[in-house]
Amino acid sequence: MMKKALAEFIGTFTLVFVGCGAAVIGGMGKGATAIDVLGIAFAFGLAIVAMAYGIGPVSGCHVNPAVSFGAFIARRINAEELLNYVIAQVLGALAGAAVLYLVLSGKASGWNGGLGQNGWGPGYLGEYSTLSAFVFEAVATFIFLICILGVTQPGAPAKNAGLAIGLTLCAIHIVGINVTGVSVNPARSLGPALVGIFQNPQYVSQLWLFILAPLLGAGVAGLLFRNGALTA
Repeated sequence: MMKKALAEFIGTFTLVFVGCGAAVIGGMGKGATAIDVLGIAFAFGLAIVAMAYGIGPVSGCHVNPAVSFGAFIARRINAEELLNYVIAQVLGALAGAAVLYLVLSGKASGWNGGLGQNGWGPGYLGEYSTLSAFVFEAVATFIFLICILGVTQPGAPAKNAGLAIGLTLCAIHIVGINVTGVSVNPARSLGPALVGIFQNPQYVSQLWLFILAPLLGAGVAGLLFRNGALTA
């Protein structure tokens, strides 16, 4: 279990550092250093691909409490494993956001305190409503878990699982970055929001949605696999 926890810590650290780093550092660049929605989406997706093959053999590369919850509902892991995974994932996300904070704090021209926090409403990207944000996060997490639980079930082509999961996350980001910044992962939202609480405290008050909606979507997907509706 310690090996699995360490793997989940490293995987979630990497996801936050690379994905949110691309959004904040690349997203605020100019000219040749700037990247757009597609670049940010691929950063998150490729981080998952890398970790799927790097730590997947150890822990399954959940790097996301919603994924672990969906796997628990589908009876892929037990309650003790769920708890250990979630703790490691949250700590990894906090560490990834903290290291990103240290990097950004060294920017000579200054920095607005952004760490790629998730949000919605007036002043945030596309300025979508609470309902839009909740529906997107729940549905996107459901789709993400359908892919994950499907490609990791017995009989699925396991060698391609990491690529399929990473590309699915990439596609979800392409659709939803302007809605919520895309979470589908409570740990990914918690890390940047809590580390950046003094610069941008408003995002902490919105964390409830990025915990509840992904868990709802993941739980529904888990139930479909648990009752055999989507098993091979």
